[in-house]
Amino acid sequence: MPNRTPDGTAYTVHGDKLDPCIVLIHGLGLTQATWQDHVSALVASHFVVTYDLYGHGDSVAPPQTASLALFAKQLDGLMSLLGIRSAHIVGFSLGGMINRRFALDFPQKVLSLGIFNSPHERSPELQKSVELSAASSDTGGPAAVIDAAIERWFTPSFIKKQPDYINRVKATVLANDADSYAQSRVVLANGVTELIKPTPPLEIATLIITCENDTGSTPAMSHAIASEIAGAETVIIPDLKHMGLVESPSLFTAALLLFLQKLSS
Repeated sequence: MPNRTPDGTAYTVHGDKLDPCIVLIHGLGLTQATWQDHVSALVASHFVVTYDLYGHGDSVAPPQTASLALFAKQLDGLMSLLGIRSAHIVGFSLGGMINRRFALDFPQKVLSLGIFNSPHERSPELQKSVELSAASSDTGGPAAVIDAAIERWFTPSFIKKQPDYINRVKATVLANDADSYAQSRVVLANGVTELIKPTPPLEIATLIITCENDTGSTPAMSHAIASEIAGAETVIIPDLKHMGLVESPSLFTAALLLFLQKLSS
């Protein structure tokens, strides 16, 4: 079982606390287990912290209406409890929105950002559609969207070859409390608007990664994020979809470690 903070955040620490710290933030409906195939590569040179967002996995439900600011405060509380003054903050999907909000609210605690498969500015029509869809999340809960999500997240070949893993992902998403899931889905839909061209702009070393066929967090979105952060680097992984970091974790960890190595040299 993971550790738990006094406020009910489930977390796990990996490696030597004397090493530079990386905090990994998972995406909507998932848990810290998303990073299970990344930790072993990262922990050789870093102290790694994984945790479950409010309303996910073994963490408690959000103590108030979910928002990017609330999730950023959750992370701040966890880092403070662990005595981590600053860290490289890596977020996947919703996590890549949370770490941007965290960098805006707690810039002194961020050594760098890793933004993986995370959405950004949408067309007005698409933004309206996404918001309307999220607003209906309480109708049917996670079960109403899981099959469509699996098709967006994974390539057909992975779905065919890894049925056990796909079933575990489905079980994880379906285990979410319906109300907490609905709140977090609204954050994923609406929260993007508060991250577009922030004032003052982010001035933090940033690595942005997405996959060629990620329809919700497109290469164009990643390039747009990079255009708003001076010196940001963008990597586009060919062929894969939204959960490319699960299908080919080494492509992500190799890019992240190279980025961190350049920062330290």
